[in-house]
Amino acid sequence: QVQLVESGGGLVQAGGSLRLSCAASGIIFSINAMDWYRQAPGKQRELVAHITSGGSTNYADSMKGRFTISRDNAENTVYLQMNSLKPEDTAVYYCSVHTVQRTYWGQGTQVTVSS
Repeated sequence: QVQLVESGGGLVQAGGSLRLSCAASGIIFSINAMDWYRQAPGKQRELVAHITSGGSTNYADSMKGRFTISRDNAENTVYLQMNSLKPEDTAVYYCSVHTVQRTYWGQGTQVTVSS
């Protein structure tokens, strides 16, 4: 059974930091890219950051310089270090994991940034 377990969300003041983790288990095929998405109330889900199997990264413009995505291939885990958080970063954050067979999604973790 495939599981993506996210952790690290919570409530933080503006300017603070959080580190999200997403651990994948039960996936038979090799994991290719891994992503973090977020969805704020009343808004569409948007891509936050992307990392390839080789470690190349891409970020949404509003996250560049503040967020860092990384991965541990041995542990099938992807991380999102979020610094200088703003109230507009408040959202549910989801990880996604891509294999040649399909894409898997985590259950989401709430991040709330207070002003």
